[in-house]
Amino acid sequence: MVRRFLLVALVAAALGAVVASGSLASPKKAGIKHVLLISVDGLHQSDLAWYVANHPNSELARLVRHGAEFSNAHTSVPSDSDPGGTALMTGGDPRATGAYYDVAYSHAVFPPGTTDCSGPVPGGNVVYDSPDDVLNAVPDLLGGGGTFPSFDEGGSIYPGGVDTNPGLIMNLTPHPQSGLNPATYPVDPATCQPIMPWDWLQVNTIFQVIQSAGLRTAWSDKHAIYSSFNGPGSGGLSIDDFFAPEIDSQAVEPNGVPYPQDDDWAHIDAATKQYDGYKVQAVLNELNGYDHSGGQKVGVPAILGMNFQAVSVAEKVDSPGTITRNPDGTYTVGPTELAGYLPGTKIPGPLLSGALDYVDAQLQRMVDTIRQNGLDSSTAIIITAKHGQSPQNPLLLKRIKDGPIIDAINAAWTAQTGDPNDLIVAGTDDDLWQSYLSVKTQDAADFVADYLWSHPATATLYNNDGVDRGTAQVAHSGLAKIYAGHGAADFFGVPYLDPRYPDVFGRVQVGVVYTGGSKIAEHGGDNPADRGVPILVYAPHTVKAGSSAQWVETTQVAPTVLQLLGLDPNSLQAVQQEGTQVLPGVG
Repeated sequence: MVRRFLLVALVAAALGAVVASGSLASPKKAGIKHVLLISVDGLHQSDLAWYVANHPNSELARLVRHGAEFSNAHTSVPSDSDPGGTALMTGGDPRATGAYYDVAYSHAVFPPGTTDCSGPVPGGNVVYDSPDDVLNAVPDLLGGGGTFPSFDEGGSIYPGGVDTNPGLIMNLTPHPQSGLNPATYPVDPATCQPIMPWDWLQVNTIFQVIQSAGLRTAWSDKHAIYSSFNGPGSGGLSIDDFFAPEIDSQAVEPNGVPYPQDDDWAHIDAATKQYDGYKVQAVLNELNGYDHSGGQKVGVPAILGMNFQAVSVAEKVDSPGTITRNPDGTYTVGPTELAGYLPGTKIPGPLLSGALDYVDAQLQRMVDTIRQNGLDSSTAIIITAKHGQSPQNPLLLKRIKDGPIIDAINAAWTAQTGDPNDLIVAGTDDDLWQSYLSVKTQDAADFVADYLWSHPATATLYNNDGVDRGTAQVAHSGLAKIYAGHGAADFFGVPYLDPRYPDVFGRVQVGVVYTGGSKIAEHGGDNPADRGVPILVYAPHTVKAGSSAQWVETTQVAPTVLQLLGLDPNSLQAVQQEGTQVLPGVG
């Protein structure tokens, strides 16, 4: 079950009106001083192509016509939010960054909570995820230092309440990582101290390079834990203004009343749009030269941006897509709509189509703000995605519970070896398989791989029309390819003794999602729909408009950002290690 915590909202941001779009063209030539980086999580290149074809007057269509579109772009592997976002910010894959997943493991750390680091290093969980946020009310919140305001009807701060004054979310501290919980982090054997999320990265980030050049930095994302993007040795402070309202907290309507679905912001698409609206408002405030709250004039950052979640949720979860304000100040949530794509096609269904409309409208607001502030000739816009989502065709969906498979492997290991300890000690299986083992040997990795390949799994079928189709047996535990031990190390391009990569990694058969829930798609894997995302670069007088089918990767965004700002792409350590290139045509 997803943990629920209180999140406050902002009515004006959530329901912001769409203003008329203006052209970004400018007769004056000026250097690029600002880069607006947008990740539309879940967006496929096919979605962008479909939307532009069917909405030729949209903001996305205008940006495509006047920008450089890379139609053969690919995310990192795994394609989860954390390695995907880290790739955008560093220019590196997990082999350089060391970030394989938000829930992972390392053979070279002590487990969270360790205070005595004597003796052999046993390995431990490496979890940098939403539960690491301290999401209880803190008395000094509005003065900075807390994470989320929580108010009762009398205005008193208390844990676990429902906020009746949603607008206070914009007062969230620009360094919400002050509310993180180090007790949940892996422990460094050298210092016997928890490893902060930014220090877990093995390479520096664009925010460090840009800030070191004396320029202002800003970013907005869905977890405070993504303060990891600050980079190692930064103390968590290389992002001058980091706005990160927790998406896994309790969703409330703009008047503070919980949504009738009583869930978080990531499972009700109407709420997700509302949630994305707060980050949009933060970006608009920053484009106007203020901090994210709109309260302090600080100048437009050199790098700023956000991630949208509405498209990702609309691809995964059947839910209401609209919320309407009534004359008496209450709200009515719309009916549940089917998520994802029309069966047998890659055509977005009604919920997803509405989410794409929402994102386009918010981009239009940003573009208009850029134009109105005279920033059009000095601002580049990059649109991409941390990850895609699979399957697109709901007819291919096969939902498999991974827990029974893991239990069976551990039981078989004990039966064969007499070792009472679990062989698989960690891993996250979304639409990929990754296992970390208590015994790091090739024989142990082969044991897991052989078991997975030789056993079928029971899958629940579903075709996106609300009707269950029963179950089916899926060969090879739902996998198409397994990399074990040395094979896994070779796949990721790291030495066998590297402690961070999963000991067993599997590519699923297209359509397989490891879940016991109701989601109809997932990300993280290595199939085309997981990795096939857009990269669109609009930079007036700097990047020539056109379309390229050349293979590119999202790691190339980071050096491109620096190149646009007139900074050295080779300042990024991952760029040096992996030879990551600036996107073609950005000179």
